Amino acid sequence: MDQPSGAGGTQGGIAEFVIGSLMAITGAYLLTNQVTVTTGYWQLWGHNAFGLTLLPFIVGIAFLFFDGRSIIGWVLTVAGAVIIFAGILANLDIYFRPTSLFSTLLMLVLLFGGIGLVARALRPRQ
Repeated sequence: MDQPSGAGGTQGGIAEFVIGSLMAITGAYLLTNQVTVTTGYWQLWGHNAFGLTLLPFIVGIAFLFFDGRSIIGWVLTVAGAVIIFAGILANLDIYFRPTSLFSTLLMLVLLFGGIGLVARALRPRQ
């Protein structure tokens, strides 16, 4: 019984898979290179709230240093970390930097053309 030896266990398609992967990676890199990510300060009722979000985390760490098996310490530490992470994500501003139409189209063609080639390489041949 002859086993398929191509991309994704299908017949052939290795060249398409490699070229498509390189195209998709290049397009994704170029596209994400044009994105600027900034953040603002955290506000709660008009005041800076970052210190307030650290409170459960710090108290949880204190409990854990006192007793490493403390359920309250673990709950406060995990909850505080989740609050901090959610606060960071909620305050991100993402902008696409101005670029030419040609550059944008080139990035998109590379990304989605590469994805299409990878998908075609993984499809079984008749």
